[in-house]
Amino acid sequence: MTIRYGMLSTHPPTRCGLATFNSALAAELVAGPDAGGIVRVTGPGDDERPTPGVIHTWSGGAAGGWQGGADALNSFDVAVIQHEYGIYPGADGADVLRLLDRLTVPAIVVLHTVLAHPSLGQKDVLERVVAAAGAVVTMTSSGRDRLLVGYDVDAAKVSVIPHGVHAGVDRGPERGSPAHLLTWGLLGPGKGIEWSLRALARLRDLDPAPHYTIAGQTHPKVIAREGETYRERLHRLGSLLGVAHAVTYRADYLDAAALRQLVASADVVVLPYDSREQVTSGVLIEAVAAGVQVVATAFPHAVELLGDGDGVVVPHQDSAALAEAIRLVLTRPSARPSTPSALLWPAVAHRYETLARRLVHARSTTLDAR
Repeated sequence: MTIRYGMLSTHPPTRCGLATFNSALAAELVAGPDAGGIVRVTGPGDDERPTPGVIHTWSGGAAGGWQGGADALNSFDVAVIQHEYGIYPGADGADVLRLLDRLTVPAIVVLHTVLAHPSLGQKDVLERVVAAAGAVVTMTSSGRDRLLVGYDVDAAKVSVIPHGVHAGVDRGPERGSPAHLLTWGLLGPGKGIEWSLRALARLRDLDPAPHYTIAGQTHPKVIAREGETYRERLHRLGSLLGVAHAVTYRADYLDAAALRQLVASADVVVLPYDSREQVTSGVLIEAVAAGVQVVATAFPHAVELLGDGDGVVVPHQDSAALAEAIRLVLTRPSARPSTPSALLWPAVAHRYETLARRLVHARSTTLDAR
């Protein structure tokens, strides 16, 4: 039986991690002309022109937009809903609950954030989301554990399905000269780039000293709030530290192929995030899947994923520890492992298909019993 998927999320041309994730998963689940469609969630300033695969747009500024979104999803067999605080209207994104209540088809909800210390409102919304869903997915075991310990939810609903990755670009194990450090993703306060710049200044004794690429546009919400002040602060800090010549900023948008080439060129991916909450990082898993060593602060996904020699975890906001970890990685022999097949998008999508079939079968059995 062919299952038709309705997918609810931010989606390209919106540029954010959630949109990129949904686009990659949709490419596997709704690839055929009759396989499903996407209900795109937009916010202020988003380009709302029609895009391939999008069958309905839920504009965050439209009162009652959840109704049309739910009705569009009800035309499919299963709804796959990406959940993140901040993308849905209402207090703590509560309008997604109205949409879930209006659904007549089973829903798989993918949790991109599980807060360790939520507000009362955030906790209430997430517990009600899980209660309304047919199944819930976290992308890490730490996310699942945090959900089961900190929230009143039905554990039987929760599955762990990893963040998918594209097949990497092959590159030999030889390092270039100078060594190439890389951080990529949308920029903004909390990204922790300032700690990487301070670490870079501590590595000037290496011969040759490494070069650092910071790739990514400034997050649209940061642009709306404060313009490019964060990026400007980074430029000033690099000059003060005497490392500006060793840093390249790439603010152009990279498509998937260009990004894979850039990651393949790196010797170390540096993730100096300030956040202690991040249970899922697409950047982290892309780097590990590409066989690139990672130096990351101790956010939950890094602690979970980097325990098998794929990188080093360091304390937050500690440039000395960051520099020493990078030095360790650059001065020790390393091999580049192949991407685990279980992390490739077709394998990840297959696990969503299995979950969807279980929900469709359960719904069919319930309807037959009436």
